Amino acid sequence: MYRSLRNVQRFNGQLQALQRNLANTKHSPAAGVIFTSSRMSSEYRIEADTFGELKVPVDKYYGAQTVRSTMNFKIGGPSERMPIQVIKAFGILKRAAAEVNKDYGLDPKLADAIVQAADEVAAGKLDDHFPLVVWQTGSGTQSNMNVNEVISNRAIEILGGKLGSKDPVHPNDHVNKSQSSNDTFPTAMHIAAAKEVHEVLLPGLQHLHDALHSKAVEFKDIIKIGRTHTQDAVPLSLGQEFGGYVQQVKYSIVRVKTAMPRIYELAAGGTAVGTGLNTRIGFAEKVAATVASLTGLPFVTAPNKFEALAAHDALVELSGALNTVAVSMMKIANDIRFLGSGPRSGLGELCLPENEPGSSIMPGE
Repeated sequence: MYRSLRNVQRFNGQLQALQRNLANTKHSPAAGVIFTSSRMSSEYRIEADTFGELKVPVDKYYGAQTVRSTMNFKIGGPSERMPIQVIKAFGILKRAAAEVNKDYGLDPKLADAIVQAADEVAAGKLDDHFPLVVWQTGSGTQSNMNVNEVISNRAIEILGGKLGSKDPVHPNDHVNKSQSSNDTFPTAMHIAAAKEVHEVLLPGLQHLHDALHSKAVEFKDIIKIGRTHTQDAVPLSLGQEFGGYVQQVKYSIVRVKTAMPRIYELAAGGTAVGTGLNTRIGFAEKVAATVASLTGLPFVTAPNKFEALAAHDALVELSGALNTVAVSMMKIANDIRFLGSGPRSGLGELCLPENEPGSSIMPGE
């Protein structure tokens, strides 16, 4: 009996708490959204997608679809988040699409707000609003919608609206206008890859090429023994040896550049399956031209959108070139490490700069 009484008391307490919460709740039938005056309202807002309502952190620009993806894919961590280079590329694409859609009749006020928000994404000012990992459903729909939601809510904020209202800027109808995840994600991948190649990889390879060339000239009169299978062979100059490294890096640059023309072809404008459904005539060409103008790279619209959406051969080709570059760099690094072995019991032909202790147990290594 005592246990039953305690259960009744516990139930009554829960019922009273529920009644208090209901008393503090305001319902908006027109919007279909519930707002509470409890502590939760200061931490979350309520947004809805086609599956229902979800709590969204009040200080984030993303919306319900992004939150649902974090619920469905509770795997990975910070190291497996969608590469920020792809997110920034999305920002470039969304700005280009907004500018073209403005030419085709999108309200200039909305288009300008989208452009401003997209610029902030491309500049990395909103990186904290992209929590999704690479583990998603096919075609990258969640990341595309993550970008659409962030740009939409930021544009709404710029125009003085309320986050999560989708008014006056809607993530699908305005930010994603004339687009599909099936063409935007391939486009973003190509933009990101091209920018990384031109801004990071090629300058790095050129710097390495120039440094090795300088050493080849410096070492041209130093005669050393050549080796085959690490066995002594015939003489050559150290400059000639480094000249081989210079040529390897030169070919690496050529290989990467040779793969780039296919990367410059963009799928944007193909929409869902490559037919260009829901776009205006000329949209694809204008978007590619705008992206080219924004990045300074020679992007063009893909001549066949079905191939551009259904295959990623261009990225596979670039990946193959990068694999060859990596193998080449490994060969050069291993040679220099071997030639610098010692100093007493190794080859000791090269003296590598000392920049930090090499061992926690052996002084001087």
